[in-house]
Amino acid sequence: MSATPTPSAVDRASWWCRSAAAWLATLDAGPAGLTSDEAARRRARSGPNIVHTRHAAPLLLQFLARFRNPLVLVLLLAAAVSGFTGEATNAIIIGCIVCLSVVMDFVQEFRAGRAADRLAQSVSVRAAVLRDGTAREIPAADIVPGDVVMLAAGDLVPADGVLLDAKHFFVKQALLTGEPYPAEKEAGAVPGATLEDARGAAFMGTSVISGSAKLLVVETGTRTAIGAIADTLARRPPPTAFEQGTRGFGLMIMRLTFLLVLFVLLVNAFEHKPLLEIFLFAVALAVGLTPELLPMVVSVTLARGALAMARARVIVKRLAAIQDLGSMDVLCTDKTGTLTEARIELERHVDPLGRPSERVLELAYLNSFFETGLKSPLDEAILEHRHIDVSGWRKIDEVPFDFERRRVSVLVERAAERVLVAKGAPEDILGLCSRYEADRTPATIDAAATTAFRAQREGLEREGFRVLAIAWRGVGPEHDHADVGDESELVFAGYAAFFDPPKESAKAALAALAASGVAIKIVSGDSELVTQHVCAVLGLPVAGVLTGREIAALDEPALQAKVEGMTLFCRVNPTQKERVIRALRARGHVVGYLGDGINDAPPLHAADVGLSVDSAVDVAKEAADMILLEHDLRVLHAGVLEGRRTFANIMKYIMMGTSSNFGNMFSMAGASLFLPFLPMLPTQILLNNILYDVSEVPIPLDRVEEAEIALPRALDIAFIRDFMIAIGPVSSLFDFLTFYVLLFVLHANEALFQTGWFVESLATQVLVIFVIRAPGNPLLSRPHPVLAATSFGIVAIAALLPFTPLAPFFGFVAPPPQFYAILVVMVVAYLAIVEGVKRWFFARRRNPRRSD
Repeated sequence: MSATPTPSAVDRASWWCRSAAAWLATLDAGPAGLTSDEAARRRARSGPNIVHTRHAAPLLLQFLARFRNPLVLVLLLAAAVSGFTGEATNAIIIGCIVCLSVVMDFVQEFRAGRAADRLAQSVSVRAAVLRDGTAREIPAADIVPGDVVMLAAGDLVPADGVLLDAKHFFVKQALLTGEPYPAEKEAGAVPGATLEDARGAAFMGTSVISGSAKLLVVETGTRTAIGAIADTLARRPPPTAFEQGTRGFGLMIMRLTFLLVLFVLLVNAFEHKPLLEIFLFAVALAVGLTPELLPMVVSVTLARGALAMARARVIVKRLAAIQDLGSMDVLCTDKTGTLTEARIELERHVDPLGRPSERVLELAYLNSFFETGLKSPLDEAILEHRHIDVSGWRKIDEVPFDFERRRVSVLVERAAERVLVAKGAPEDILGLCSRYEADRTPATIDAAATTAFRAQREGLEREGFRVLAIAWRGVGPEHDHADVGDESELVFAGYAAFFDPPKESAKAALAALAASGVAIKIVSGDSELVTQHVCAVLGLPVAGVLTGREIAALDEPALQAKVEGMTLFCRVNPTQKERVIRALRARGHVVGYLGDGINDAPPLHAADVGLSVDSAVDVAKEAADMILLEHDLRVLHAGVLEGRRTFANIMKYIMMGTSSNFGNMFSMAGASLFLPFLPMLPTQILLNNILYDVSEVPIPLDRVEEAEIALPRALDIAFIRDFMIAIGPVSSLFDFLTFYVLLFVLHANEALFQTGWFVESLATQVLVIFVIRAPGNPLLSRPHPVLAATSFGIVAIAALLPFTPLAPFFGFVAPPPQFYAILVVMVVAYLAIVEGVKRWFFARRRNPRRSD
């Protein structure tokens, strides 16, 4: 087949001005779609249907990119300088250590990234297309020009194209046009010059509100309208708690490293020591102070967490969200499907006087049957309640549901009777009614009737029923189009009352989340009375209630002051949901949001961690950071605990690097002031650092104590700083004790001093993991076997290295036997004192007043 013409051959700026027939010819496509072979050829030419294409560099280039790290570049420069000055051994050793570190980092992160990508792809957005004449679901990224896509309510439009067919098709395209209300689209509509007027076309990234359509794909990927402005639309969300914490930690380490290295350089230069030696020593010291494996440890730990969460039925799309889930202390969720069974049944249909009414059921059935928007569980409950013959009725038009109006209207006709039937939130529907229907006779609504209708609704809601109001109005036979203006002077027909039983498992799951330090807040479009009833049944205490109307009257500071004491946020629209989430975050909370509807995308984006379910609409799944494969709080609680395990293992590496390791580097800087020689050679520092890093690689595998996952924890820089100040001096104290033993007991020369301190510093900073890894008694907490074996193995290598043929290359000499005897005593004493200081530290953090 010859090369298929592409839209680039015509005026792409206004491609929607051409008819569908013209595009079928241009794209060499048909209404039945493409064949699989042809689609594959076009995919090879057009590339993936992705706006932000992430071009993965070849593995070699990815590996070489690791050498752009500033510390790595400085070390390579140091190796080059050493080689040019005749220190070939030093140059080779430094080069080998750098390469080993880079390889270890690259391999671990690459494997972690591959695992995370596979999980994310399992919940990627898919689209229904016609291939080989039949409908099938494919990843949206595989769509090509010429494909025919089937669209329905709740879908994201996966590409730009012209409509071949459309039935009551409304899309929300505010992302492109800024227009908040749904736009109606029609196949064969007269084309407009601007995107806003393109009624016969639909655009990537817009969401289908109601109706159905067939779309002929014209543009994909970066060639779409949204692709052209993707950079301006890519508004970076506010940094999550984890991102803020890691940024603060990096800045703290950078400042400490800069000050300590500058101090060493100035003092040693003042003492007229060799410049090259000082430079290499300072660079090695900077490497020792920098937790360069932190990105790898974080990536591997998060990837392992993602795999564990997948086994717990939670799919992770954004790796950092795992830690945010573990740190979450507030979960905002709707009640339907979370606190209730989502098994909604129509229980009552009553007239304005509270009597059972077949008329109300008939009108509700007509509305739900002919509505082409995304069918809600309430619509399904109406249609399943009882079959009503509507064959005599014909649909004329529709005013689709939106979350501002909170209602849907259909214009239907039977014989000479043409009626607009509205269904929606009771307070909104009643506000549009001027009369009510009693025994098929309309009567005027006065103040007394309004009070009676409200009391009837509230009575139903207190019993736990969710209530919709049904209304209608007759129109003339010439009325062939419906719009929002027709929703006035309605006749109130009555209420439809639905019951959704509370979920059996929710009570235990709520108690487990509360015990784990996660506060539950219900953010719902439903009535506060219904929600309070469900909370009472499930034993969820309600501290306060805030309605959408009350939220609308509050500015941001006032809302932030209110949200803390509220449990329920009821009758809220999507914008108000987002405001609630942002207000809670402004109060210092780590907030999760669980939602599955079209209206949940804004709060999902605003939360620290957005959660949706596998059955959610595309809009919600795309916005979420994690997908629950079961709509169950027990699954979510398991995910929370896994997030905390992941965080605990990341914290082990951070606390190791900022306590014992930092203490050793501080001692090294201090020793260089009074010793006539360097306390440790640069190559010895680098070897010490790489061996220490190897011992930390198994940390992601380690077990986590129950006490560490009992409550949410955020990456607290003040906590890390205080822990470093508490433990670091203990490490330095034993370092200086080692100096005393080496200089005044063993009368060590330069080589023996450097060897002895190399062995002691590595032993203490590696073995301290067994104390730091658990907040309680380390003797009662079993480490992972791989971590234990690696740690003891590294210490054994350090102890035996001076006796191997490699010793001369690193400047080592064999220490006398009494050194090792003293070393054992010192290491045991060191670990015991660190354990005592650790217990004092944690007790002081729990009871700050008692320590004063």
